[in-house]
Amino acid sequence: MQKDLCFAAPDPTAIPIRLVASDAALDALSQEQSAWVAHHGFKGGLGQTCALPGADGRPVMVLLGTGTTQERGRGRFALGHAIAGLPQATYLLSNPLKGADGAELALGYLFACYRFDRYRDQNHPKARLIAPDGVNATQLERIATAEALTRDLINTPAEDMGPDGLEAAARDLAGSFGAEIAVTTGDDLLAANFPLIHTVGRAAARAPRLIEMRWGKGKQRVTLVGKGVCFDTGGLNLKPGASMGLMKKDMGGAATVLGLARMIMSEGLDITLRVLIPAVENAVSSAAFRPGDIFTARNGKTVEINNTDAEGRLVLADALALANEDPADLTISMATLTGAARVAVGPDIAPFFTDDDGLAADLSRAAGIVADPVWRLPFHPAYEALIEPGIADLDNAPSGGMAGAITAALFLRRFVPDVPRYAHFDIYAWSQANAPGRPKGGLGQGARAIFHMLGDNGHNG
Repeated sequence: MQKDLCFAAPDPTAIPIRLVASDAALDALSQEQSAWVAHHGFKGGLGQTCALPGADGRPVMVLLGTGTTQERGRGRFALGHAIAGLPQATYLLSNPLKGADGAELALGYLFACYRFDRYRDQNHPKARLIAPDGVNATQLERIATAEALTRDLINTPAEDMGPDGLEAAARDLAGSFGAEIAVTTGDDLLAANFPLIHTVGRAAARAPRLIEMRWGKGKQRVTLVGKGVCFDTGGLNLKPGASMGLMKKDMGGAATVLGLARMIMSEGLDITLRVLIPAVENAVSSAAFRPGDIFTARNGKTVEINNTDAEGRLVLADALALANEDPADLTISMATLTGAARVAVGPDIAPFFTDDDGLAADLSRAAGIVADPVWRLPFHPAYEALIEPGIADLDNAPSGGMAGAITAALFLRRFVPDVPRYAHFDIYAWSQANAPGRPKGGLGQGARAIFHMLGDNGHNG
């Protein structure tokens, strides 16, 4: 995991950066500097920079445009990204933004410094930013490091990030923070009554497993459940090749949960944390489960398999049933579960489901503060009949193709009837193209909103 996601130490030679709104007057500039700015076409557009040279040629100041309100709404992390792209030097904001805007700029800088360099040397940014006044620099560094963990896990190909690799990552994380970890593997899943996790993963050479991590003794009990399908061929309902190309990211829920767990533990929140990750590969072999099969889940509900490519909800079902046996104050599941969620809100927003209006409001408010967009979708009870096939209690893939994200969420809710507060996130976990602070590749979604909400409700220990 990348180690340099941090701010620069104080430096008296740091070059000041002056934030300039779009078309703002630059009264403090000398006549020569004003001519220089005009010559270079600097107008304060979002992320636009202009270095002002001194007599020796070294910049005496960098102007950084903050753009219009509309531009800022469309370009989160653009300011921090622009700073990371400056030439090699140490920089200091001369007029830092306040509150959430300042934190977004600073975090955007850290995010822009991320590189996935496991398989190839990467060109890391050379600009170093001193933490702006008014931000919690240590916390932002912890968040950026946790996000780097999530991105690294998602970006790693399945050859090097199978169920065993995901277990190794969880063990490393647990070891770093003194957490307890237990893993149930292979046929031991059947003996321990995790039949659906075993069913989905039994065709693969690398054995399926349930990873459980526990940390802390805080007042609020929180359980995080992450889908860990390390590669998804679709099973016997084989995906087309084009649809299989990104399936290394099908463990994005598990990766995001581990990143969120790292935030919680490194910040020392007053929480009793439990993390559950069913880690499998959905492979094709003579042992693969079949369309039409019916299996009994951990909680005794029978499930008819109408599509083996709807496997994520199956492994989550057993893990959620386990969580339901010892209900936490708050239970959250995160999964790259349905294409329907992407059709509904696109790849940049993390949709979530909950019956708790207060929880929904808290999540939405936190998301707005930390620039981690989420959107509430409904547990629509009229669609319950769609997941009831008649021959079994539940259908893992209702026909018709309508409301796919909702029916998947309704399926999961059947396994947590005793949990007092539950939210399910159907995330994409991928940046489709390079964007400020979000290079093409793996991406954590929803975790910072959850972390901020938890931090508000559970003060640091």
